[in-house]
Amino acid sequence: MIGRLDWDRDGADWPNRQASRFMRAAGLRWHVQEAGRGPNILLLHGTGAATHSWRALLGLLATHGRVLAPDLPGHGFTDVPQPGRMSLPAMSHLLGGLLDRLEFTPDVVVGHSAGAAIAARMCLDGLIRPRALFSLNGALMPIAGHASLVFPAAARVLAQTRVVPWIFSLHASNRDLVSRMLGNTGSRLDDAELVHYRRLLRNPGHVSAALQMMAHWDLAALAADLPRLDVPVTLVVGSNDRMIPPGDADKLRAILPQARKVTLDGLGHLAHEEQPATVAAVIAAFLADLRAPQAVVVA
Repeated sequence: MIGRLDWDRDGADWPNRQASRFMRAAGLRWHVQEAGRGPNILLLHGTGAATHSWRALLGLLATHGRVLAPDLPGHGFTDVPQPGRMSLPAMSHLLGGLLDRLEFTPDVVVGHSAGAAIAARMCLDGLIRPRALFSLNGALMPIAGHASLVFPAAARVLAQTRVVPWIFSLHASNRDLVSRMLGNTGSRLDDAELVHYRRLLRNPGHVSAALQMMAHWDLAALAADLPRLDVPVTLVVGSNDRMIPPGDADKLRAILPQARKVTLDGLGHLAHEEQPATVAAVIAAFLADLRAPQAVVVA
């Protein structure tokens, strides 16, 4: 088995460690973080990240509701599923098993990048029925052009080559390289955020899981089903996102008439880490309406 992260060693200074716990569900041992009380808010991070991605946002949202943030299967400190269970539908059902085990029914789902795709798939498959879905630079549309064929095929080759994650993890020891990689997202992160990305990318087990996820991803099937999505969607878009074209949000609004778009000027793909208070304010506005007492109409 490819080496995995160790909680005692690699998680000693993990963001929001006091909110962390481990539990078994759907055949996996999961790392989850939970904080706050009120409406249930589910946070789903993107490919290659983990709960550290919510370092500041988790606490901000916990003042408005009960927040649950898991490490996705194979990511961070959560177990790797059996082979073939890193596809979008399979990961969605694994998460559904986790929510059932926790008896956690999301009122609001916040998904970043691939996390937004998982959230949408869970809604479409009847695993959850939230009152709102917030897509933070969501990866909901297929990659355009020739890359849509080349990228998954390349990921499959790399995922099947056991030495690749080890080689990548060795290169990730170079701080400047990781800094440039994250800079290519269009976001500017501080050193405290870089530390945890470097830790994840230096771990061959985490890298292998991210490659497996990319190798089995099928956004074309999701896009074909999106017109059936009947959950109110807010597309939060960083105008400087270099990973997901900001113009994808306009294409999505043509598919999802109920969707609204919120543009964050100057922010990149990791906008929720650059300016967590700005992103929290967008979500909190909806949560305030959710918590407000309903007017009683007297006949």
